[in-house]
Amino acid sequence: MINESDFILRLQDPKSKDTAFRELLQLYKERLYWHIRKIVKSHDDADDVLQNTFIKVHRSIDKFKGDSKLFSWMYRIATNESITHLNKVAKRLQITNEEYQNQAINNLAADVYFEGDAIQIKLQQAISRLPEKQQLVFNMKYFDDLKYKEISDILDTSEGALKASYHIAVKKIETFLRSD
Repeated sequence: MINESDFILRLQDPKSKDTAFRELLQLYKERLYWHIRKIVKSHDDADDVLQNTFIKVHRSIDKFKGDSKLFSWMYRIATNESITHLNKVAKRLQITNEEYQNQAINNLAADVYFEGDAIQIKLQQAISRLPEKQQLVFNMKYFDDLKYKEISDILDTSEGALKASYHIAVKKIETFLRSD
C-alpha cells in the first residue's frame, strides 16, 4: 500500500512527476475506466473521457490540497468529465441526455466490449431512467461498492442524502424490472 501523502508529493515534484504519474495511471485507470463506462456506456467514449480525466488530473495535480483522498478527487473529475461528455454529445445531436443515454444502451448489445446479457441491458435501461444524481449514487454504491463516505467526498453531498437517494433509486429500479 502506498503512502498517499508521499505519493502526492512525488506527483507534485517536477523531478518525480512523470514516474509517479505513470504509477497513478497503473493504479487507477481500470477503476476509473469502469466508473466512466457506467456513465457514458460506450467503450470508445469511455476511453476518450478517461484520457481527458487523466489530462485534467495531470494539469491540476499541483493544485490538489489533499482535502479529500486522491482517489475521491480523481473520481470527481472523472464524473464531471463524463457528465460534460454526455451533455456535449446530446447537444451536438440536438437531443436530450435521456434520449442519448437510451441510444447508448440500445447500442450496448452490438458493442464488442460489452459482456452483459439481456438482463444487464434491462438493468442499464432501468438505471438510465433515474435522475442523474441517483444514477451516479446507484452506480458508485452498487457496482463500485464505494462507501457512503467516499461517495459523499466525490459528489459533495451528505451521507444521509446519499442513503436516501440510493434507497429511492433501488425502489425505482425494482419497479422498472418488475414491470415486464
